[in-house]
Amino acid sequence: MATIYLTQSSKTDANGESEILIRFSHGKINQRAKTNIFLSSQYWNDTDQKIDIPKIRLLTDEKKKLIDDLNAEKKRLNDLTSAVLKSFNDADKNNISSDWLTLIVDKINFPEKHEPQTDETKLQSFFETFDEFLLKHPLSVGRKRHFDVVVRALKRFELYTAKTTKKAFDLKLDTITPDLIRSFSEFLKNECEIFKTYPKIYEQVPETRNPKPRGQNTVNGMLTKLRTFLIWSVDNEKTTNNPFRKYSIDECVYGTPYYITIEERNKLYHTDLSKQPFLETQRDIFVFQCLIGCRVSDLYDFTKQNIINGAIEYIARKTIDGNPVTVRVPLNSIATEILAKYASYEGSSLFPFTFKQEYNEAIKAVFAMAELTRPVTILDPLTRESVIRPLNEIASSHLARRCFVGNLYKKVKDPNLVGALSGHKEGSRAFARYREIDEGIKKELVKMLE
Repeated sequence: MATIYLTQSSKTDANGESEILIRFSHGKINQRAKTNIFLSSQYWNDTDQKIDIPKIRLLTDEKKKLIDDLNAEKKRLNDLTSAVLKSFNDADKNNISSDWLTLIVDKINFPEKHEPQTDETKLQSFFETFDEFLLKHPLSVGRKRHFDVVVRALKRFELYTAKTTKKAFDLKLDTITPDLIRSFSEFLKNECEIFKTYPKIYEQVPETRNPKPRGQNTVNGMLTKLRTFLIWSVDNEKTTNNPFRKYSIDECVYGTPYYITIEERNKLYHTDLSKQPFLETQRDIFVFQCLIGCRVSDLYDFTKQNIINGAIEYIARKTIDGNPVTVRVPLNSIATEILAKYASYEGSSLFPFTFKQEYNEAIKAVFAMAELTRPVTILDPLTRESVIRPLNEIASSHLARRCFVGNLYKKVKDPNLVGALSGHKEGSRAFARYREIDEGIKKELVKMLE
């Protein structure tokens, strides 16, 4: 008898969600596959192998959206398992390939990839070429995910263009123009609103969450990835067309980095949070991050094996694609104290980490409790205009890295020395943003005019 078993992966993505995995068995056939269905573990019933829909009395718009999304994913999962069983019943049982289940799931999730080709469509399509690029171009797991986001956005742009022009439209390497890139850029900026008008597009090419407003810097990053793919296509003789020769990507605009002082960091560390152990733990992790200056993606990879002879040692994930940089940061007394506090933690990671989103929310909460609420001038990523916000409202995991870099750079003014501890590559332009004249120096300069 054919049996389907569903379970949830233990690995979580950046949104704190994990993929549902499917296993099919019948006699000697025992195959596994990924379903491309992601959800938070709190909604997965491992005993009954199903998605649990929470019962909520007072439905806000946000909660109603959650229920609708969960019901949609539940239907997707039920349709997928039914289709797998039907496919097996119709198949020649003596000729089941080793990748049969993976292929069936892929056909169900992405039917357009498996449509029969005519003589006119046998040439490699735009997205087939993109798949080849992702397969052959050296990319870390994190970087590949970023490219996958661009691919999905391009697929939705293709559907959106066909919908709005009421004409058949396919992206082709030979016919992409600077004007088309401009249209794609506008699509990326306005996708949050487009989603509301054309929700069926997002049913065809879904994301793990609904699109949010994108700033110009984010759009620039996505266009840069598209440019990388198109240049690769030219270099590998897939096309002779490179529209970016006549299209310039805007310069990214950043505000002056804001960071907490050593005194503010210590105030945060010594705030009594004993009655709220979860927040206390996340506060300790944040302070530890302030003391070693790593990115949050590297922080979450740390285990006890990264502690070597009184220092934390790791290869910065962002450098893996090019020249891997091994970073070694000696641990000071506070970092050592925090490590000792969690020495009995038996998990596989260095600390009891939570979802990254929860980590960021906890950071904001503990900043408020420590009364770290001073006003900070920041650059709004959407409007690119200066706005003033309380420190606790904009605090996040990246503020820990800025605390480390900013305070060290303030003391030594040597980007290469600081970069050796932070994992920035030599000559990184990021340090240009830290060359802000100290407020004390400004006062001394003004006094010279008296």
